[in-house]
Amino acid sequence: MKAERKWVLLRLCFTTLFLFAVWLLFTAGIGWFSLVSGFLGSLMIAALTYGIFIPYHQANIHFFLPNPFALVAYLFVLVFLIYQSSFKMLIAVITGKTNPRIVHFRTHLRSDLSRMTLANSITLTPGTITLDLNDDHLTIHWLFSTTTHAKAAGESVKGRIERIIAKVWL
Repeated sequence: MKAERKWVLLRLCFTTLFLFAVWLLFTAGIGWFSLVSGFLGSLMIAALTYGIFIPYHQANIHFFLPNPFALVAYLFVLVFLIYQSSFKMLIAVITGKTNPRIVHFRTHLRSDLSRMTLANSITLTPGTITLDLNDDHLTIHWLFSTTTHAKAAGESVKGRIERIIAKVWL
């Protein structure tokens, strides 16, 4: 069997399993009819949409399956950064000291999933909003801007969260 055919089969299986897991999560009964109809429905939908669910150009299992230990570390760091930014935002509201700017920078992350995770992590931290994610270019509204230089702004905004996300999705 060719590698391309194996990749299609693997993408179909992962999509089917994911859809079936969602079916099990939302269905109220676990009777035989419910399980069989849920699996067949998941298989039919997966046959139509596996190319959208897992893109062909990301033909590596590490692009969409996270490293569990790095994922836990990422979640802890994200919660810490959210709290840290919240306190910084509270001080800015009280003192009225902000310096809002739109900054553009690039990310070194390779997969679409890791880039989307970075963009959403930036948006979750108070004081920053991701306006656009186009391939590896991000446009961010940054409330506490210290520089307009793209590389320095990128390091200030994405900093260690990008390094941790790079370990989660290799």
